[in-house]
Amino acid sequence: MIFLALYVLFLGDEVFDVVVCDQVSACIPVFKLARRRKKILFYCHFPDLLLTKRDSFLKRLYRAPIDWVEEYTTGMADCILVNSQFTAAIFKKTFKSLSHRDPDVLYPSLNVTSFDSAVPEKLDDLVPEGKKFLFLSINRYERKKNLTLALEALVKLRGRLTPQDWDRVHLIMAGGYDERVLENVEHYQELKKMAQQFDLDQSVTFLRSFSDKQKISLLHSCTCVIYTPSNEHFGIVPVEAMYMQCPVVAVNSGGPLESIVHSVTGFLCEPDPVQFSEAIEKFIHEPALKVTMGRAGRARVKEKFSSEAFTEQLYQYVTKLLV
Repeated sequence: MIFLALYVLFLGDEVFDVVVCDQVSACIPVFKLARRRKKILFYCHFPDLLLTKRDSFLKRLYRAPIDWVEEYTTGMADCILVNSQFTAAIFKKTFKSLSHRDPDVLYPSLNVTSFDSAVPEKLDDLVPEGKKFLFLSINRYERKKNLTLALEALVKLRGRLTPQDWDRVHLIMAGGYDERVLENVEHYQELKKMAQQFDLDQSVTFLRSFSDKQKISLLHSCTCVIYTPSNEHFGIVPVEAMYMQCPVVAVNSGGPLESIVHSVTGFLCEPDPVQFSEAIEKFIHEPALKVTMGRAGRARVKEKFSSEAFTEQLYQYVTKLLV
Protein backbone atom coordinates (compact mmCIF):
# COMPACT_ATOMS: atom_id res chain seq x y z
CA MET A 1 0.00 0.00 0.00
CA ILE A 2 2.87 2.39 0.80
CA PHE A 3 4.52 1.50 -2.51
CA LEU A 4 1.27 2.15 -4.40
CA ALA A 5 0.83 5.48 -2.63
CA LEU A 6 4.36 6.54 -3.65
CA TYR A 7 3.66 5.39 -7.20
CA VAL A 8 0.48 7.49 -7.36
CA LEU A 9 2.32 10.58 -6.12
CA PHE A 10 5.11 9.95 -8.62
CA LEU A 11 2.56 9.98 -11.46
CA GLY A 12 1.46 13.42 -10.33
CA ASP A 13 -0.70 14.62 -7.46
CA GLU A 14 -2.39 17.38 -9.45
CA VAL A 15 -4.90 14.98 -11.02
CA PHE A 16 -6.83 14.09 -7.86
CA ASP A 17 -8.23 15.80 -4.76
CA VAL A 18 -9.52 12.91 -2.62
CA VAL A 19 -7.91 9.58 -1.79
CA VAL A 20 -10.19 6.67 -0.89
CA CYS A 21 -8.09 4.26 1.16
CA ASP A 22 -9.48 0.83 1.90
CA GLN A 23 -8.62 -1.35 4.90
CA VAL A 24 -4.90 -0.56 5.29
CA SER A 25 -4.14 2.89 6.74
CA ALA A 26 -0.33 2.75 6.70
CA CYS A 27 -0.16 4.56 3.36
CA ILE A 28 -2.09 7.65 4.55
CA PRO A 29 1.03 9.57 5.72
CA VAL A 30 2.49 9.21 2.23
CA PHE A 31 -0.39 11.18 0.74
CA LYS A 32 0.22 13.88 3.32
CA LEU A 33 3.52 14.49 1.50
CA ALA A 34 1.71 15.61 -1.64
CA ARG A 35 2.47 19.12 -2.87
CA ARG A 36 -1.24 19.89 -2.90
CA ARG A 37 -3.24 19.08 0.23
CA LYS A 38 -5.23 15.87 -0.26
CA LYS A 39 -8.34 14.82 1.59
CA ILE A 40 -8.22 11.22 2.82
CA LEU A 41 -11.26 8.97 3.21
CA PHE A 42 -10.44 5.73 5.03
CA TYR A 43 -12.78 2.71 4.96
CA CYS A 44 -12.10 0.60 8.08
CA HIS A 45 -13.71 -2.83 7.78
CA PHE A 46 -12.46 -3.87 11.23
CA PRO A 47 -9.40 -3.03 13.37
CA ASP A 48 -6.61 -5.25 12.09
CA LEU A 49 -5.06 -5.54 15.55
CA LEU A 50 -8.11 -7.54 16.67
CA LEU A 51 -7.70 -10.07 13.86
CA THR A 52 -4.30 -11.40 14.89
CA LYS A 53 -3.50 -13.58 17.90
CA ARG A 54 -0.64 -12.60 20.19
CA ASP A 55 0.13 -15.96 21.77
CA SER A 56 3.87 -15.43 22.25
CA PHE A 57 6.22 -12.69 23.43
CA LEU A 58 7.86 -12.45 20.00
CA LYS A 59 4.47 -12.05 18.31
CA ARG A 60 3.49 -9.29 20.75
CA LEU A 61 6.84 -7.59 20.18
CA TYR A 62 6.45 -7.87 16.41
CA ARG A 63 2.88 -6.55 16.44
CA ALA A 64 3.43 -3.60 18.83
CA PRO A 65 4.79 -1.12 16.24
CA ILE A 66 2.32 -2.36 13.59
CA ASP A 67 -0.62 -1.83 15.96
CA TRP A 68 0.63 1.66 16.84
CA VAL A 69 1.02 2.57 13.17
CA GLU A 70 -2.50 1.34 12.42
CA GLU A 71 -4.08 3.50 15.12
CA TYR A 72 -1.96 6.59 14.47
CA THR A 73 -2.35 6.58 10.69
CA THR A 74 -6.08 5.84 10.88
CA GLY A 75 -6.44 9.02 12.92
CA MET A 76 -4.80 11.00 10.09
CA ALA A 77 -7.78 10.39 7.79
CA ASP A 78 -10.15 13.30 7.20
CA CYS A 79 -13.15 10.96 7.03
CA ILE A 80 -13.41 7.50 8.56
CA LEU A 81 -16.04 5.02 7.44
CA VAL A 82 -16.85 1.58 8.89
CA ASN A 83 -18.96 -1.29 7.58
CA SER A 84 -21.56 -1.44 10.38
CA GLN A 85 -22.72 0.17 13.62
CA PHE A 86 -21.22 -2.84 15.39
CA THR A 87 -17.79 -2.10 13.89
CA ALA A 88 -18.20 1.59 14.81
CA ALA A 89 -18.60 0.61 18.47
CA ILE A 90 -15.59 -1.73 18.31
CA PHE A 91 -13.57 1.02 16.60
CA LYS A 92 -14.14 3.49 19.43
CA LYS A 93 -13.45 0.84 22.06
CA THR A 94 -10.25 -0.37 20.40
CA PHE A 95 -8.61 2.85 19.27
CA LYS A 96 -8.47 4.71 22.58
CA SER A 97 -6.72 7.76 21.13
CA LEU A 98 -9.50 8.09 18.53
CA SER A 99 -12.42 7.86 20.96
CA HIS A 100 -13.33 11.44 20.04
CA ARG A 101 -13.88 10.41 16.40
CA ASP A 102 -17.29 9.15 15.34
CA PRO A 103 -16.90 7.05 12.17
CA ASP A 104 -19.79 7.01 9.73
CA VAL A 105 -21.32 3.75 8.49
CA LEU A 106 -21.12 2.73 4.84
CA TYR A 107 -22.62 -0.72 4.39
CA PRO A 108 -20.86 -3.02 1.90
CA SER A 109 -22.74 -3.56 -1.34
CA LEU A 110 -23.69 -6.74 -3.12
CA ASN A 111 -22.77 -7.38 -6.74
CA VAL A 112 -26.24 -8.49 -7.78
CA THR A 113 -25.25 -8.90 -11.44
CA SER A 114 -23.54 -12.23 -10.72
CA PHE A 115 -26.67 -13.47 -8.96
CA ASP A 116 -29.06 -12.29 -11.66
CA SER A 117 -27.08 -13.77 -14.54
CA ALA A 118 -26.38 -17.16 -12.98
CA VAL A 119 -28.39 -20.20 -14.05
CA PRO A 120 -29.10 -22.44 -11.01
CA GLU A 121 -27.74 -25.97 -11.29
CA LYS A 122 -29.43 -29.17 -10.18
CA LEU A 123 -28.45 -30.36 -6.72
CA ASP A 124 -29.15 -34.07 -7.19
CA ASP A 125 -25.62 -35.00 -6.12
CA LEU A 126 -25.87 -32.95 -2.91
CA VAL A 127 -29.45 -33.46 -1.74
CA PRO A 128 -30.93 -36.96 -1.28
CA GLU A 129 -34.21 -37.68 -3.01
CA GLY A 130 -37.40 -36.81 -1.13
CA LYS A 131 -35.96 -33.90 0.86
CA LYS A 132 -38.42 -31.00 0.77
CA PHE A 133 -36.96 -28.69 3.43
CA LEU A 134 -33.38 -27.77 2.59
CA PHE A 135 -31.48 -25.69 5.16
CA LEU A 136 -28.14 -24.17 4.35
CA SER A 137 -25.14 -23.07 6.43
CA ILE A 138 -22.45 -21.07 4.61
CA ASN A 139 -19.22 -20.24 6.41
CA ARG A 140 -15.55 -21.12 6.58
CA TYR A 141 -14.63 -24.28 8.47
CA GLU A 142 -13.39 -22.35 11.49
CA ARG A 143 -14.32 -22.89 15.12
CA LYS A 144 -15.12 -19.23 15.71
CA LYS A 145 -17.96 -19.54 13.19
CA ASN A 146 -19.81 -21.80 15.69
CA LEU A 147 -20.92 -24.28 13.05
CA THR A 148 -21.67 -26.83 15.77
CA LEU A 149 -24.73 -24.69 16.59
CA ALA A 150 -26.32 -25.70 13.28
CA LEU A 151 -25.87 -29.41 14.03
CA GLU A 152 -27.14 -29.03 17.61
CA ALA A 153 -30.19 -27.12 16.34
CA LEU A 154 -30.86 -29.93 13.87
CA VAL A 155 -30.87 -32.44 16.74
CA LYS A 156 -33.39 -30.30 18.65
CA LEU A 157 -35.48 -29.93 15.49
CA ARG A 158 -35.64 -33.71 15.09
CA GLY A 159 -37.22 -33.94 18.54
CA ARG A 160 -39.90 -31.43 17.57
CA LEU A 161 -40.99 -33.02 14.29
CA THR A 162 -42.96 -36.08 13.30
CA PRO A 163 -40.89 -38.84 11.66
CA GLN A 164 -42.57 -38.02 8.33
CA ASP A 165 -41.55 -34.36 8.46
CA TRP A 166 -38.06 -35.18 9.74
CA ASP A 167 -37.44 -37.47 6.77
CA ARG A 168 -37.95 -34.48 4.47
CA VAL A 169 -35.39 -32.25 6.25
CA HIS A 170 -31.80 -31.86 5.06
CA LEU A 171 -28.94 -29.55 6.05
CA ILE A 172 -26.03 -28.61 3.81
CA MET A 173 -22.92 -27.36 5.57
CA ALA A 174 -21.10 -25.44 2.84
CA GLY A 175 -17.79 -23.98 3.91
CA GLY A 176 -14.59 -22.40 2.71
CA TYR A 177 -11.87 -25.00 3.04
CA ASP A 178 -8.12 -25.02 2.42
CA GLU A 179 -6.27 -28.25 3.14
CA ARG A 180 -3.15 -26.18 3.90
CA VAL A 181 -4.94 -24.57 6.86
CA LEU A 182 -4.80 -26.96 9.81
CA GLU A 183 -7.91 -25.56 11.50
CA ASN A 184 -9.99 -26.12 8.34
CA VAL A 185 -8.94 -29.76 8.20
CA GLU A 186 -9.40 -30.40 11.93
CA HIS A 187 -12.75 -28.65 12.24
CA TYR A 188 -14.17 -30.39 9.18
CA GLN A 189 -13.33 -33.74 10.78
CA GLU A 190 -14.78 -32.57 14.12
CA LEU A 191 -18.07 -31.67 12.48
CA LYS A 192 -18.23 -34.97 10.57
CA LYS A 193 -17.62 -36.87 13.80
CA MET A 194 -20.26 -34.82 15.60
CA ALA A 195 -22.82 -35.57 12.88
CA GLN A 196 -22.09 -39.30 13.29
CA GLN A 197 -22.46 -39.10 17.06
CA PHE A 198 -25.84 -37.38 16.70
CA ASP A 199 -26.93 -39.90 14.05
CA LEU A 200 -27.31 -37.15 11.44
CA ASP A 201 -25.39 -38.88 8.65
CA GLN A 202 -28.45 -39.14 6.41
CA SER A 203 -29.59 -35.59 7.15
CA VAL A 204 -26.41 -33.58 6.57
CA THR A 205 -24.17 -33.00 3.56
CA PHE A 206 -20.75 -31.43 4.07
CA LEU A 207 -19.60 -29.37 1.10
CA ARG A 208 -16.07 -27.96 0.96
CA SER A 209 -14.75 -25.14 -1.24
CA PHE A 210 -17.90 -24.81 -3.28
CA SER A 211 -18.08 -22.76 -6.47
CA ASP A 212 -20.03 -19.52 -6.92
CA LYS A 213 -22.46 -21.40 -9.17
CA GLN A 214 -23.06 -23.98 -6.46
CA LYS A 215 -23.61 -21.25 -3.87
CA ILE A 216 -26.20 -19.50 -6.01
CA SER A 217 -27.92 -22.81 -6.77
CA LEU A 218 -28.05 -23.65 -3.06
CA LEU A 219 -29.45 -20.23 -2.15
CA HIS A 220 -32.00 -20.56 -4.94
CA SER A 221 -33.21 -23.95 -3.68
CA CYS A 222 -32.97 -23.77 0.11
CA THR A 223 -35.78 -23.05 2.56
CA CYS A 224 -33.64 -20.76 4.73
CA VAL A 225 -30.04 -20.01 5.64
CA ILE A 226 -28.73 -20.82 9.12
CA TYR A 227 -26.09 -18.25 10.06
CA THR A 228 -24.30 -19.19 13.28
CA PRO A 229 -21.36 -16.80 13.97
CA SER A 230 -21.60 -14.33 16.85
CA ASN A 231 -20.34 -10.75 16.65
CA GLU A 232 -19.71 -10.77 12.91
CA HIS A 233 -18.30 -7.43 11.70
CA PHE A 234 -20.97 -7.31 9.00
CA GLY A 235 -21.53 -10.68 7.32
CA ILE A 236 -22.24 -10.72 3.59
CA VAL A 237 -23.92 -14.16 3.58
CA PRO A 238 -27.25 -12.92 5.06
CA VAL A 239 -27.35 -10.16 2.43
CA GLU A 240 -26.67 -12.66 -0.37
CA ALA A 241 -29.38 -14.94 0.99
CA MET A 242 -31.96 -12.15 1.27
CA TYR A 243 -31.27 -11.01 -2.28
CA MET A 244 -31.95 -14.58 -3.42
CA GLN A 245 -35.28 -14.35 -1.55
CA CYS A 246 -34.07 -16.75 1.09
CA PRO A 247 -34.88 -15.98 4.76
CA VAL A 248 -32.10 -16.12 7.36
CA VAL A 249 -31.98 -17.47 10.91
CA ALA A 250 -29.01 -15.76 12.57
CA VAL A 251 -27.44 -14.96 15.92
CA ASN A 252 -28.72 -11.68 17.33
CA SER A 253 -25.37 -9.89 17.52
CA GLY A 254 -22.98 -8.04 15.24
CA GLY A 255 -23.79 -7.23 11.63
CA PRO A 256 -26.95 -9.37 11.29
CA LEU A 257 -28.69 -7.01 13.74
CA GLU A 258 -28.39 -4.38 11.01
CA SER A 259 -28.95 -6.47 7.88
CA ILE A 260 -31.81 -8.71 9.04
CA VAL A 261 -35.18 -7.40 10.20
CA HIS A 262 -36.48 -9.80 12.85
CA SER A 263 -39.71 -11.59 11.84
CA VAL A 264 -39.68 -9.73 8.50
CA THR A 265 -36.66 -11.01 6.53
CA GLY A 266 -35.72 -13.78 8.97
CA PHE A 267 -35.28 -14.50 12.66
CA LEU A 268 -32.64 -13.27 15.11
CA CYS A 269 -31.99 -15.69 17.98
CA GLU A 270 -29.68 -16.24 20.89
CA PRO A 271 -26.85 -18.66 19.99
CA ASP A 272 -28.92 -21.45 21.50
CA PRO A 273 -29.88 -24.71 19.71
CA VAL A 274 -33.44 -24.65 21.07
CA GLN A 275 -34.13 -21.11 19.85
CA PHE A 276 -32.61 -21.86 16.47
CA SER A 277 -34.67 -25.06 16.12
CA GLU A 278 -37.88 -23.18 16.99
CA ALA A 279 -37.18 -20.59 14.30
CA ILE A 280 -36.29 -23.25 11.71
CA GLU A 281 -39.45 -25.20 12.54
CA LYS A 282 -41.62 -22.24 11.54
CA PHE A 283 -40.58 -22.69 7.91
CA ILE A 284 -41.71 -26.32 7.99
CA HIS A 285 -45.15 -25.68 9.45
CA GLU A 286 -45.67 -22.34 7.68
CA PRO A 287 -44.30 -22.75 4.12
CA ALA A 288 -45.67 -19.33 3.10
CA LEU A 289 -43.05 -17.69 5.35
CA LYS A 290 -40.36 -18.56 2.81
CA VAL A 291 -42.16 -16.52 0.15
CA THR A 292 -43.18 -13.50 2.23
CA MET A 293 -39.85 -13.18 4.03
CA GLY A 294 -37.98 -13.82 0.79
CA ARG A 295 -39.70 -10.93 -0.97
CA ALA A 296 -39.12 -8.63 2.00
CA GLY A 297 -35.45 -9.64 2.07
CA ARG A 298 -34.84 -8.81 -1.57
CA ALA A 299 -36.56 -5.45 -1.17
CA ARG A 300 -34.34 -4.65 1.82
CA VAL A 301 -31.15 -5.52 -0.05
CA LYS A 302 -32.14 -3.33 -2.98
CA GLU A 303 -32.87 -0.45 -0.63
CA LYS A 304 -29.84 -0.62 1.71
CA PHE A 305 -27.15 -2.90 0.25
CA SER A 306 -27.28 -2.43 -3.51
CA SER A 307 -24.41 -1.01 -5.58
CA GLU A 308 -26.58 2.03 -6.22
CA ALA A 309 -27.08 2.68 -2.50
CA PHE A 310 -23.35 2.21 -1.85
CA THR A 311 -22.37 4.49 -4.74
CA GLU A 312 -24.70 7.29 -3.68
CA GLN A 313 -23.53 7.22 -0.07
CA LEU A 314 -19.84 7.12 -1.01
CA TYR A 315 -20.38 10.00 -3.44
CA GLN A 316 -21.94 12.08 -0.65
CA TYR A 317 -18.99 11.44 1.68
CA VAL A 318 -16.44 12.30 -1.03
CA THR A 319 -18.15 15.52 -2.10
CA LYS A 320 -18.50 16.58 1.54
CA LEU A 321 -14.70 16.43 1.85
CA LEU A 322 -14.36 18.91 -1.03
CA VAL A 323 -16.60 21.58 0.48
